[in-house]
This record gives sequence, C-alpha cells and structure tokens, in this order.
Amino acid sequence: MEGSNLKSAALLEQLHVHLASGAGKELVQMIGFVYHLNISPKKLGFDEEVFVVVDLKKGVVSKGPYEGKPDATFSFTDDDFLAISSGKLNPQMVFIMGKLKIKGSISAAQKSKPSKL
Repeated sequence: MEGSNLKSAALLEQLHVHLASGAGKELVQMIGFVYHLNISPKKLGFDEEVFVVVDLKKGVVSKGPYEGKPDATFSFTDDDFLAISSGKLNPQMVFIMGKLKIKGSISAAQKSKPSKL
C-alpha cells in the first residue's frame, strides 16, 4: 500500500495484484465478502491504526475506512497480521490470546483463511 509505514504493506500490495489475476478472480467468486482490517503498527488499541479494506466482492484492496458495513472487521498489530498471513501463527490461538479482535459475521471471518488468499 503506497504511503504506508506498515511492515505488511508489501503483502497487501501482493494481495492487490493477486486479486486482479485469474486465481484472484476465482477467490472473489468463492468468498464474496468484504473485510475491514484495522492494523496497529505496534500495540493494539494504543497506536494509530491503518485501515485497509479487502473487498472480495469486487476484488479490490484499498487503504482507508470502508464506506458501508463490512462483513467482518479484524483488529490486530502489524506483526501479528504478518505472522498469521505467513502461517507462523494460528488465527484461532491469536484470537484466544486477545491479540485479534473480530467484529461482524463469524461465518464471514472463518472464510478468510490466509491459506486461501
């Protein structure tokens, strides 16, 4: 994501490129939800958050808050987001430890497995 100080900016850019590909378009058809990511650079709830929308209805990744109601909202630190995305951390364990907050549809949240992205 341009203009972002997040460590995960390159990953989000790769996701943006992937969604424009054939495999990405299949993913959009398969999932079809809108995810709002609140990513804190260091500590959840204390740092300025960066808002990212992963729209798997339209196949778009964009910076900024979502205008409307996303299907699920995830809040976590940049490091935890990277670790979950790379498979180093189990999202369920991160949630149980309180390092991942989820609002919205639990079924939509469960469909967002990093291995699918």
